Amino acid sequence: MASLNKVLLMGNLTRPPELKTLPSGNSVCEFGLAINRKFTTQGGDECEEVTYVELSCFGRGGEVINQYCDKGSPLFVEGRLRYDSWQNDNGEKRNRLSVIVDNFQLLPDGKGRGGSDTGSVSSGDGLPPIPEPF
Repeated sequence: MASLNKVLLMGNLTRPPELKTLPSGNSVCEFGLAINRKFTTQGGDECEEVTYVELSCFGRGGEVINQYCDKGSPLFVEGRLRYDSWQNDNGEKRNRLSVIVDNFQLLPDGKGRGGSDTGSVSSGDGLPPIPEPF
């Protein structure tokens, strides 16, 4: 049976990205993303819900996110879900669903940073071009 594991998200970073170097020498950038959804209930009330997602981006892509993004920066990501399971120091089983970033797009943040009017990164933005794919 065929399967597909693909996620597309657009939101704002919940905290500054954290760049780490793995024992293999590769880098990984970990950050959180907040995705807002506005809707109207059947009663006519306007509501907003926020979903928080943990993400990891490996290699050069993670270095770019760490360099150009900060808390509140808008970001569009394409990736895949990963389920982690472990035991904490107290022996309790813990688990977490997160996203591994395969590709991303820096977006304009309303302050003239983070991308052009179309949301794409080009040399005209003062940012280096992002290599494809990540």
